[in-house]
Amino acid sequence: MNLQEKLVSIQGRLKAPKNQRNNFGKYNYRSCEDILEAVKPLLTENGIALTVSDIVVNDGLHYVDATATISDGKSSISVSAQAGIDPNRKGMDIAQSFGSSSSYARKYALNGLFLIDDTKDADATNTHGNDAKNTSTEELEWLNETSPKFNAIKGAIKEGRATVGDVRKKFKVSKKVEQLLIK
Repeated sequence: MNLQEKLVSIQGRLKAPKNQRNNFGKYNYRSCEDILEAVKPLLTENGIALTVSDIVVNDGLHYVDATATISDGKSSISVSAQAGIDPNRKGMDIAQSFGSSSSYARKYALNGLFLIDDTKDADATNTHGNDAKNTSTEELEWLNETSPKFNAIKGAIKEGRATVGDVRKKFKVSKKVEQLLIK
């Protein structure tokens, strides 16, 4: 079997379920690591090596260009994906911002290479608050630093799983609480 045929076989057999849960956003997702864990046995079985790399590009816009490459020692097949970098993202230091973009770009390079469909992924279905069922702020409860949810939300922001904007869609937030969330 040539490399193309081996890739087709892997694409047909690979199962990378969305076993991760974002409780704040209430959706399941798969990470880059989940894809790698699922594909390794299939790569080994077919005698194929996988490398994933990325570079930071600055051509007026900072972004990560990630490439996933498979090789059988004779030929190779590569797929690339990009993700923008926001070095001023609230709740993240510069390393977290770059790392988040790297993980995102790598995940989508792997998705492209192995034909992993993310049409039901939260990133694909997120309306970013533009859906017809926007909740009015009068219906939202106030979030304060003594709320049982406060520490979980602060952790989600620190880990990059949520933003203050996401929080404002679910809670009323004072400027003081907002500052405490991003500290």
